[in-house]
Amino acid sequence: MKTAGQIQEADEETKLNLEELMRKYDTESRFRILAGWQAKLVAIIAVAMSCFHFYTSGFGLLLAQKQGAVHLAFTLALVFLLYPASSKQSKTSGIPFYDFILGAIGVASAMYLVVFFNDLVTRAGLPTQTDLVMGFLLIATLLEATRRISNPVLPCLAIIALLYCYFGRSMPDVLGHRGFNVARIVNHMYLGTEGIFGTPLEVSSTFVFMFILFGAVLEKTGLGKFIIDLSLALAGWSTGGPAKVAVVSSGLMGTVSGSSVANVCTTGMFTIPLMKSVGYEPYFAGAVEAVASTGGQIMPPVMGAAAFIMAQIMGVPYIQVAIAAVVPALLYYFAVMVQVHFEACRLGLKGIPWKQLPPLMPLLKAKGFLLIPLIAIIYFLLAGYTPLKAAFNGIVVSFILSWLNKETRLTPARIYDAFQSGARSAIGVACACATVGIVVGMGTLTGLALKIAGAIVSMAAVSPDGALAGAVTALFSFAPGAGVTPDVAAVSLTKIFTLFFTMIASLILGMGLPTTANFIVTSTMAAPALFLLGVPPMAAYMFVFYFGIAADLTPPVALAAYAGAGIAGSDPMKTGVTSFKLALAGFLVPYIYVYNPMLLFIDVEPFYMVQAICTALIGVFLLAMFTIGFFKAHLVWYLRILAFFGAIGLLIPGTISDLFGLVVLGVIYAVQTAKARRLAAKAQ
Repeated sequence: MKTAGQIQEADEETKLNLEELMRKYDTESRFRILAGWQAKLVAIIAVAMSCFHFYTSGFGLLLAQKQGAVHLAFTLALVFLLYPASSKQSKTSGIPFYDFILGAIGVASAMYLVVFFNDLVTRAGLPTQTDLVMGFLLIATLLEATRRISNPVLPCLAIIALLYCYFGRSMPDVLGHRGFNVARIVNHMYLGTEGIFGTPLEVSSTFVFMFILFGAVLEKTGLGKFIIDLSLALAGWSTGGPAKVAVVSSGLMGTVSGSSVANVCTTGMFTIPLMKSVGYEPYFAGAVEAVASTGGQIMPPVMGAAAFIMAQIMGVPYIQVAIAAVVPALLYYFAVMVQVHFEACRLGLKGIPWKQLPPLMPLLKAKGFLLIPLIAIIYFLLAGYTPLKAAFNGIVVSFILSWLNKETRLTPARIYDAFQSGARSAIGVACACATVGIVVGMGTLTGLALKIAGAIVSMAAVSPDGALAGAVTALFSFAPGAGVTPDVAAVSLTKIFTLFFTMIASLILGMGLPTTANFIVTSTMAAPALFLLGVPPMAAYMFVFYFGIAADLTPPVALAAYAGAGIAGSDPMKTGVTSFKLALAGFLVPYIYVYNPMLLFIDVEPFYMVQAICTALIGVFLLAMFTIGFFKAHLVWYLRILAFFGAIGLLIPGTISDLFGLVVLGVIYAVQTAKARRLAAKAQ
């Protein structure tokens, strides 16, 4: 057996260039490689951006529009200096003169709001010609910057939104409105607080930036390597240990990374070769890493950027969103862990020998303090600090603690690098938030959001007199006390179809939009449809949040899975399909917490809460049997189907359905135990 160091270098095919892999699957990594004075200029701007946010978060924010304008000015400057207009341009050719001009225009049009803020407030609603010109220039440069750092989908969506605002009078009655002239549209998007400088950009310029900076600072302390070593020490010895290492390390890294693809490329360069070396198929190894990395965005305490926007939209403390995400995240990762265990048992894979693993206690003694900043963040949030102040304090704690070990010290050079990388990591989110603000602004200006919500419910509506409602009523008529009448069946079916259509919308948008932008659009356009059916806001927003993230694992555009396939050297589509199967719990759990909000700590009744969590865990266990087709021995096809229905029974709330699921588990356990004994006897 090879040592862990040799395993990491064993497969020459996996020694891909990390930077090139990121460029292939992550649009934000397709930046210019600069040298000389141009590189220094970009570094100085990036560090200045981080210093501005660090200072304002600790010592007082500017007014929301001013804070957002400065944030956007830095963002536009960096995007035009770092990202070429076309992927065909050389990444090492330097910055052309026209990008300096575009960057200057973007900065000037954003800073115009700061410099002339008092005048703009005085003449609110009566913009001058100069105001409108600056607004038009900001919209144009923002759309171009977003196209460069993201992809054409989001700016195209924003352009369609702007055209809809203007041509509303020419639209069909269902979508029609009175229409607005160019001056009114620009005024609403640029000078108002419901367009570009609305809630999404406000959150990006405060909470989101600081948590991204927090992650960059932690990375410079060596937290990434420590997490992988810690995961090896905790899980590397067990059956199929390398895959469990991938799940644990990628989940922990995801709490401070926030990017599925970046997480895959960072931890996957180690974990995927490790999984392949002990016998996992390449496509399975790539899929495990993709699923584990993507789940980091739903893992408290530091979730994806969209979680902060969710808290702001709902007007609740961020810690409430993080607490609501605990049980769904637990179910998600438990499902992945059980599946990799069953796959290891199916293939007869073993763990890594103890002597080849890093010893746990010496590792914790040497670098265990690196976990304290994460614990401190949780403490600050629970103690009532704002997320902004918690992130600021977390960075300060990280700096102080880093000096406990020579290898982890945040020297001035490391802080400089951390502040530079933090700013560069944040500009993609900033562009997405500002651009999607145009889409949100269109919804508030024209009233389209409410029309779409009503249309979704109308499309999903089921009549109590219809055949479908009658069939459901008949199906459940055998259950005493079920109380399923045609009216009840119709309401339930309408709710299910509405959830399904909302899921499809979130997945489709997620194939072209970043997670944050996807959440903002769906929370504005689709989530209100769930409100109309009585779904609690937290459950509705969490529903669209989950499926926006799940798009990274859903073929045909499964970017996280394709990145994993690139490292594993496997077929991208096969890896994508496998990642979808492994993440199946993530596709079912959102439906469950909509019907049982106690899983989100809403209206908690302790006994029923414990029952719901326990049965959901058992249901996920059965679901893993279904996806892998193994429990003690190979599962025949009809037992796999039975396991699926048993899992559904345990996941949905209700004593009768829980009993059905438990009976299914008992039957499968008895059958498979007997089968395993027969196979063991034959082997002897």
